[in-house]
Amino acid sequence: MNDIALVTGGSRNIGRAICDRLINDGHEVVQFDILEPEDETGAAFVQVDLGDEAEITAALAELLAKHRVTRLVNNVGVSHAAALEETSLDDFDRIMRINTRSAVQCTQVLVPGMREAGFGRIVNLASRAIVGMPTLTAYGASKAAIAGLTRTWAMELAPAGITVNAIAPGPIDTDMLRAVNPPGSAGDQFLRGTIPVGRLGAPEDIANAASYFLDARSSFTTGQVLFVCGGMSIGRAG
Repeated sequence: MNDIALVTGGSRNIGRAICDRLINDGHEVVQFDILEPEDETGAAFVQVDLGDEAEITAALAELLAKHRVTRLVNNVGVSHAAALEETSLDDFDRIMRINTRSAVQCTQVLVPGMREAGFGRIVNLASRAIVGMPTLTAYGASKAAIAGLTRTWAMELAPAGITVNAIAPGPIDTDMLRAVNPPGSAGDQFLRGTIPVGRLGAPEDIANAASYFLDARSSFTTGQVLFVCGGMSIGRAG
């Protein structure tokens, strides 16, 4: 049974870049997503609604019948911008279900195989929103939970040879960001002006960080939340 890497939400943007990087690093990759990839990729695609517990259970069972997963990237994420008073509990539950509960479910199922192998690498995608950003009640909560889970799991799993780390992206040039701040818009220009390094991040910037955390040689790094944000988390609270 061969060892593989699983990436959730791997069809587009950051997830796609992580899949590509892992393949270039020599790993066999499977990715779960509700959206089909826009073009051919070296990662095997499994269509899964990552907000549906039963679909995740079925997809993981089928995957584990053929492979052992020793690398996991809990990347899938959705967002909804609304002021606190305008955030519906349905939206809150949906975002927590996709962004946070799917990570818990996937990790719970895959950790026993990592324990058996005596090796595992888990990377969770948090966000710069965990330091506080207006209108992101649900998204910020889901990603703050990811940061807390990362530290808890790192402590629990370290004796088994399993590391757990998180990446907190800042403004990355993705479909999600472009939907809120279209290129050339006033919001886009303002945002770019607040980034110390003077540019938006690229999905590949996050993939580079993931590659380090997922490397077998990175066994002494665990429980960390790495901000890949162009410097925006330095001395800022929003």
